[in-house]
Amino acid sequence: MHWDTQRYLDRHGFIIERGQALADLLAPQAGERILDLGCGTGDIAAAMAERGAQVVGVDASPAMIANASERFPRHDFRVADAATLPFEAEFDAVFSHAVLHWVARAEDAARGIARALKPGGRFIAEFGGHRNCEALETAFADALKRIAGRDYRSPWTFPRLPDYTALLENQGLVVRAAWYFDLPTPLKGEDGLRQWFVQFLPHHLDGLDAATREAVLAATEAALKPAIWRDGAWWADYRRLRVAAEK
Repeated sequence: MHWDTQRYLDRHGFIIERGQALADLLAPQAGERILDLGCGTGDIAAAMAERGAQVVGVDASPAMIANASERFPRHDFRVADAATLPFEAEFDAVFSHAVLHWVARAEDAARGIARALKPGGRFIAEFGGHRNCEALETAFADALKRIAGRDYRSPWTFPRLPDYTALLENQGLVVRAAWYFDLPTPLKGEDGLRQWFVQFLPHHLDGLDAATREAVLAATEAALKPAIWRDGAWWADYRRLRVAAEK
């Protein structure tokens, strides 16, 4: 998928803000070598580097890596697939925020994460868990089918907590803590909901004429408004899975 990096920064900065908070749980130390897995626009990697860590940021999106490299030229950013990580016992920590639900080959990603860590290295991650954005996907799928005649296929995998912790432990990681929690998330602006769909599910709208595209988005808004519009904002029904593990 091609990422609109400017829309991501302008309209979905809450992802970066929450990633910064997750980095506090990791507590990067000066001199540590850290892999930021799915670094996106590089903001979190740069912030960890400011604490004295040596950070390598990787992302499968060339557009994201280009943006990160342009904005933070002193840092190390590389295009890499989470399912085929090339590293071997190089890192004191692997950090990942709002990324791993995009990786269909979750077992391969876990294997690569474990392989990338030094003995005793730690892994901190947060991403979409079971039933994440269920209301959003359901309403969009219905509108897309009724109006455009297209079947919706989710690009994401949202695991259950026990399944994901077992997957990590099968790769030799020891899960020290794990959380599964609701995280209702306000979307910026009155058009925040449609901006979310345009940002994260653009491939389902590609090729539609302007009127059909508008009808799909408007029908999705109408279906969701009674449930997730409150206090002057759209609230996405996020559910997150967070893990802290060691090698």
